[in-house]
Amino acid sequence: MTAGCFYQNYREVRLLIIHCSATRYDRDFPVEALRASHKARGFADIGYHFYITRDGYLHRCRPVNQIGAAGWNDRSIGICYEGGLDEAGTPSDTRTYAQKCSLLDLLRQLRRDYPEAKIVGHCQLSPYIRKACPCFDAREEYAGLEEEVSRK
Repeated sequence: MTAGCFYQNYREVRLLIIHCSATRYDRDFPVEALRASHKARGFADIGYHFYITRDGYLHRCRPVNQIGAAGWNDRSIGICYEGGLDEAGTPSDTRTYAQKCSLLDLLRQLRRDYPEAKIVGHCQLSPYIRKACPCFDAREEYAGLEEEVSRK
């Protein structure tokens, strides 16, 4: 582990994957509901490493030294924000200002700890993924963050 790294572990982390909970922004989906939904899907616990509720609170759900629940997760860290659907249930960027601030702070720390990791949205992992998740262009929004870390 590198001195000064807050989250770093011995896994080779290449991706910081942003997800949304795909829940309506006008209905609460607290961390306990996320846990229950993941357990109902057969997971041992929440599959993401971090969950950011609408109030901007960052929940640490899974240690970063543990692999996430499925898919690309052997070389990634999963971050999910509460929301992603508007009042009609249509995919939409519903992040609150508090969520955006918490997500940016977390990504800055993770990029310091894993400078080679790329920031992508779930839907950007493969052209075969037919989900809108996380309902915004994470790669574009955080491109400056990747450049910021590369310059240091």
